[in-house]
Amino acid sequence: MKDPKRAFVFFNCDEKKSRQSMNIFFNTEIYRDLKVARKALLAKVEDELAAGRVQVADGDMAKVEAAILSGDPTEATAYIQYGAIEALHLN
Repeated sequence: MKDPKRAFVFFNCDEKKSRQSMNIFFNTEIYRDLKVARKALLAKVEDELAAGRVQVADGDMAKVEAAILSGDPTEATAYIQYGAIEALHLN
């Protein structure tokens, strides 16, 4: 069976990453599982970091970048405080 196509959404959220704090009406950009879209997703995380809306511990930005660009972007969530990346399965 073929793997389902995926897309990713970056969410600003609370410290506990509760579903209730992830607002699809605020975070409306969807990033397809393509190289160019993964780069755009990383740019979004970097913009949120620069604006002070999310935090990444010293030394963890390389892990965030690797997960987004060449791994599973949802794994970057573990290193982002006040932010999460969720996967959507496309038909």
